[in-house]
Amino acid sequence: MGKNLAKTYDPHDFEERIYSEWEQKGAFRAEVDEDKKPFTIVMPPPNITGQLHMGHALDQTLQDVLIRYKRMKGYAALWVPGSDHASIATEVKVVERIRKEEGLEKSDLGREEFLKRVWAWKEEFGGKITQQCRKLGDSCDWERERFTMDEGCSRAVKEFFVRLYNKGLIYKGNRLINWCPVCGTSLSDAEVEHEDKNGKYWYFRYPGADGSEGIVVATSRPETMFADVAVAVHPDDERYKDLVGKTVLVPLINREIPVIADEHPDPEKGTGAVKITPAADPNDFEVGERHGLDMPTCMNEDATMNSLAGKYEGMDRYECRKAWVADLEAAGYLVKTEDIVIPVGTCYRCHSAVEPMLSDQWFVAMEELAKPAIEAAKSGKLEHVPERFEKIYLHWLENIKDWCISRQLWWGHRIPAYYCDDCGHVEVSTDDVTVCPKCGSKNVHQDEDVLDTWFSSALWPFSTLGWPDETPDYKYFYPTDVLVTGYDIIFFWVVRMVFSALSMTDQVPFKYVYVHGLVRDEQGRKMSKSLGNGIDPLEVIEEMGADALRFMLISGITPGNDTRYIPKKLEAARNFANKLWNASRFVIMNLQDEEGNQLPMNSDMGALRDEDKWIISRVNETAKYVENAMDKFELSMAAQKVYDLIWNEYCDWYIEIVKGRLYGDDEEDKKTARFVLVKALGDMLKMLHPFMPFITEEIWSYLPKEKDGFIMLESFPEYNSAYEFAKETAELELTMEAVKAIRNIRAEADAAPSKTLTAVIIAEGNELEAVKECERYICQMANISEILFTEDKSAVPAEAMSAVINGAEIHIPLEELVDFKAEAERLAKEKKRLEGEVARGEKMLSNPGFVNKAPEKKINEEKEKLANYRDMLEKVTERLAAVEKKI
Repeated sequence: MGKNLAKTYDPHDFEERIYSEWEQKGAFRAEVDEDKKPFTIVMPPPNITGQLHMGHALDQTLQDVLIRYKRMKGYAALWVPGSDHASIATEVKVVERIRKEEGLEKSDLGREEFLKRVWAWKEEFGGKITQQCRKLGDSCDWERERFTMDEGCSRAVKEFFVRLYNKGLIYKGNRLINWCPVCGTSLSDAEVEHEDKNGKYWYFRYPGADGSEGIVVATSRPETMFADVAVAVHPDDERYKDLVGKTVLVPLINREIPVIADEHPDPEKGTGAVKITPAADPNDFEVGERHGLDMPTCMNEDATMNSLAGKYEGMDRYECRKAWVADLEAAGYLVKTEDIVIPVGTCYRCHSAVEPMLSDQWFVAMEELAKPAIEAAKSGKLEHVPERFEKIYLHWLENIKDWCISRQLWWGHRIPAYYCDDCGHVEVSTDDVTVCPKCGSKNVHQDEDVLDTWFSSALWPFSTLGWPDETPDYKYFYPTDVLVTGYDIIFFWVVRMVFSALSMTDQVPFKYVYVHGLVRDEQGRKMSKSLGNGIDPLEVIEEMGADALRFMLISGITPGNDTRYIPKKLEAARNFANKLWNASRFVIMNLQDEEGNQLPMNSDMGALRDEDKWIISRVNETAKYVENAMDKFELSMAAQKVYDLIWNEYCDWYIEIVKGRLYGDDEEDKKTARFVLVKALGDMLKMLHPFMPFITEEIWSYLPKEKDGFIMLESFPEYNSAYEFAKETAELELTMEAVKAIRNIRAEADAAPSKTLTAVIIAEGNELEAVKECERYICQMANISEILFTEDKSAVPAEAMSAVINGAEIHIPLEELVDFKAEAERLAKEKKRLEGEVARGEKMLSNPGFVNKAPEKKINEEKEKLANYRDMLEKVTERLAAVEKKI
């Protein structure tokens, strides 16, 4: 061996090197192996425009923990990485670039030249985020990396479109859609964010065409009045029964429109009468369809007014609103205004106000596709973790509308529909169509629009594995096992993947949807550019290392809930890594002689001492706990358990206990101590590896082992009933309780740890024998020179500080520590604490709600606790009374 860990823990020394070794030696490669069970995760593909942020870091850490754990459990574990072409976001970036660098618009270049620029941009920046993923430690199979517009995924998209079209589930129609005037494209309902903004209701009088008073209508969007085609009232609204069937005039414009009866108006809202503008409002559109109304539009695609607006033509919608309201008020048509809060739809990309617009677009008919996706959740084929997110999933599916999938962009999957300019035939095909199959004309052109980005990413779990071909990967690794995602994209992505997979593969794309929350700042605010509170994970990695960031992100989280980025948690994770490093360095140094040669170890279980059996037992129990927690997706609880084992038991107790043996004269016992140190450390490193892969891999490389290899390819520790050492575990736990009690006495008395003390321990029967077994440990760990074990309370020194532990009293002579007054104060505090515990226990056990509902085991546990606290209180009270007499 002849080498040791560096004196100081510095992740810069090894993280990059280790990742390079993993990748070069194919450690992440998953093979199709019929002797193994597959376990597959597909990475939610980050945008090629993107940069790793804290949300990515959490999302990918969770995935990497799962994939590393399953790999060590013997699965053929595949994590498929990739990136998304992100139609709108990427096009915006490239347009900005050519505008700045070349002074051109995309229309100046034409489609073909513009797309060349986008592909060049993708080559330059597209791999940036995947390189950043490597910094985090992602153990993806990079040889299988995919891109939503690579050849295979593009072929899958065409196949998906054509199959749905042939089933009658994709159609083209002139319908009301969400239009972003800034991005210049349609949006699906899921891409529209709703914000509450301060606004107004303007109440305008629409005079009767017959010269009568007419009707007053409230509207929050007066600029759309130029496209009004009716005024609607509820059929049961007595106020307007005589007006139904008559006509009124649009103010100032004087265009005659009918008053109609419809269920849409709410008699309790506004005046109970609403203007109907089918081309500018989803509800109005439905009213217009029911009554066969015209659907004119008064706005252009850039949100300026068109010729229907008369003298306001060319104005921005909000400029027009201001001028139009002023003119209506001047003409006497404005009755009143009212301040209100209005939900405004905004584009999820540019956050400008979305305009409802009547447009020819491609749609997916959702009703039939939604049904099997609903059934998959209700039947348990698809499970959400935590379960409460299933309600959101089902609510969205049960209220789903047809999905607008066409986008007025150039970057993306172009819609595979071809139009004959001569006969008007539309051909939808996976192959390029140059000749009309109906009339033979060569005057054929492809649809100009591209598909919604989510249309391609909906296929991600199976297109990445080779679908529509029956590839070996597809047959073996599909369906996948877990989809890890934030709750903010359940609508965008999860639902679409499920109904797409069921329609194309007849299987759910994954068994579990593991939903995590957002990473917020220390104050609980969402990280954003506008607040300037974002934390760059790459800067954190540079400063603290990837392991510290990963452990911080996974600590204390629960599925589905937000977490906070807290610098102190990051420091604690870094301190943990440092603690592990120093402990490991101590162990490794004691495995070699002065020349660096490996010292012998003894693996004979019969030679184990009690402390050896205790630590082996604790590692064994932790392996069982961690496996159970990981399988339930309680990743944070698993991480905390390993943390506690390493820090609190191995480092703080076992190493300290075993030091005397390592420096002693018993050579055979040294061999045993070395063996147990390495065995326990090795197993703990394996359990910690999924969470902190770099430091565990580095330390592992220095430990003696049967064969060289990466820890990430080792088997995860298995629980072994032969390693249950209940007696020794109880003994060491009693030791720790006693030592902690004595250390607390020292601390309260302000006595130096180096000061040697004597002690009297009082117990009875079996408890006395049990504490006697701990004598050598107590003396060693608490710096006690002599212990008097007795059942006789009279043996207690007249002046002593004491502590009560389970089954025993510990007394330290006061002359070695403190005065009586300090001891009385300490005992009074302890008495008060114990009185509180007794009161709590009595209250709980007298509460019918608890006693009638709690499991019997829990009730018995509380009874036992109460009995112990009463016993401890009695002893403390007696001791306090005795001490007070001495003051």
